[in-house]
Amino acid sequence: MPRIRIDLPETFSFSTSLPVRVTDLNYGNHVGNDKVLSILHEARLQYLISLGYSEQDLDGVSLIMADAALVFKQEMHYGDELLVSIRPEECSRVGFDLIYKVEKKAGEELITTVLAKTAMICFDYKLKKIVALPESVRLKLLA
Repeated sequence: MPRIRIDLPETFSFSTSLPVRVTDLNYGNHVGNDKVLSILHEARLQYLISLGYSEQDLDGVSLIMADAALVFKQEMHYGDELLVSIRPEECSRVGFDLIYKVEKKAGEELITTVLAKTAMICFDYKLKKIVALPESVRLKLLA
């Protein structure tokens, strides 16, 4: 069976530190797969804020997630401090992809725990339809 492959960029344009909370754990006493999406969501919000945007206002449009891919490398446990790095890629007429690398400290080293990709699409929630990615946003994402 072919595995999902996420190719990492050489550099990332944003990084943030997030702790693993007790509410992130499942019955296996590690971060649940559903909670990984929540961790990515928090990092994505912080990234957008750093650009002067939010998911509800990206120069007049909103965002909706079209798909997500996760590749698990290591378990994450309560108390782990995570470094989540993000880079936008593949801007299209209506959206863009975000590539994520989640790492945790192991002594003095960082160990990759999760690789991820989300496709973010511009959406008008009032009209319930996909809309164009503003050019101003495309330029800021790719700067």
